[in-house]
Amino acid sequence: MTVRIHDSRQQAVVDLRPLRDGAVSMYVCGPTVQSSPHVGHVRSAVAYDVWRRWLEHRGHRVTFVRNVTDIDDKVLVNAVDEPWWALAYRVEQEFAAAYRAVGVLAPTYEPRATASIPEMHALIALLIERGHAYPALDGSADVYFDVRSFAAYGALTRQSIDAMEPAADADPRGKRDPRDFALWKARKDDEPADASWASPWGEGRPGWHIECSAMARRYLGDAFDIHGGGLDLRFPHHENELAQSSAAGLGFAGVWSHNGLVHVDGEKMSKSLGNSIFAADLLAATRPIVVRYFLVAPHYRSTIDLRTAEGSLAGGSLAEAEAAFGRIEGMLERAARAGALPDAAVPEAFAAAMDDDLSTPQAVAVLHDTTRAANAALDAGDAASGLARAGEALAMLRVLGLDPADAVWHPEGSAGAAALESLVESLLAERREARAARDFAASDRIRDALAAAGIAVEDGKDTTTWSIA
Repeated sequence: MTVRIHDSRQQAVVDLRPLRDGAVSMYVCGPTVQSSPHVGHVRSAVAYDVWRRWLEHRGHRVTFVRNVTDIDDKVLVNAVDEPWWALAYRVEQEFAAAYRAVGVLAPTYEPRATASIPEMHALIALLIERGHAYPALDGSADVYFDVRSFAAYGALTRQSIDAMEPAADADPRGKRDPRDFALWKARKDDEPADASWASPWGEGRPGWHIECSAMARRYLGDAFDIHGGGLDLRFPHHENELAQSSAAGLGFAGVWSHNGLVHVDGEKMSKSLGNSIFAADLLAATRPIVVRYFLVAPHYRSTIDLRTAEGSLAGGSLAEAEAAFGRIEGMLERAARAGALPDAAVPEAFAAAMDDDLSTPQAVAVLHDTTRAANAALDAGDAASGLARAGEALAMLRVLGLDPADAVWHPEGSAGAAALESLVESLLAERREARAARDFAASDRIRDALAAAGIAVEDGKDTTTWSIA
């Protein structure tokens, strides 16, 4: 089945038709490293990580580029007690750690904006040559994109120029039109000298939008398959990327993909409301694999509502996610004690859901149905069928990046888990001996000791299983 994906430009789900057979090229807007990552950043990273994993599962070689915007107005403003580049690097490491914690694969390339300044100069010069950009009218080093020179401006968000607000990314003094946006910004006297670069138009630094166009072109070429990012980036960032790249004669992105936003207790997450949930807080509230499950289960284009319990992250949505994922983990642990899980393909219903614009709610429903089927078979003493269904569940989890045995979820290694299993199995062997000798008091003491340690023991007809309660 052909993979289908929602294209924001066409406002429709379309067949994904890669430029090269067997290969997919993706550019995803990464963080502007001005401050610590929040749940919205992690949600976007997980969404496109699942896209990448599914495309690779379908046999495509994926070139995945996610940039780092390390020079920007906000970076300079927030660098109060340290150099701007030190702030940018420190925050970049915070983002990297958050992505790793939730199992996001490292990108093929992760360019920083400051490493592609020459490519930005070349693109700006091309736009000036083609009549779509101009140096500021006041003689400064500012360079602007002329929005009225490009008839298709507004195509991504389906807006007319006259209905748009003025571009707020630069002083309007040197603009032909208030909506023209900055490609190059002249250095200001109050900015650090090392936050500017020489250019044909004078000392300065790049505008935000030209950075991504130049980096995408450098690492993926004039045309590539998918451009992704958060819904909040559609305008002005992606609209301006599309305009300047198209005006320069580039094919640029075949499909524009946008993931949905995150609300907290029904309200849009924002600094002004004081309800921002940072990645560190989220990861401290529950296990990282549960965070990933919580972010994967809804459709990537939907709005996620992170519900708290009386202001506590540990309750609400995360508690529900912990319970739901715990049922899957419990089945896998139970199946593993019944025998080796076979290698299995993902069920056809799961594959059909994933092919249909990455419909993870339907795919996760198949995962839970398979989990119930595995448990039912094991309850009935049909180990072969139970293991087969467990193998299918594990195949789905691996595609979603949710395999509980993956090393990413065990940074300390698996020695602790192996030691726990050895100790529990030893105690259960003693308990079986006690039961065989009809020493039920000793049997109960072992069961109660395990329960006190958080180990649930379940006696079946012929076997005893255990799980972490």
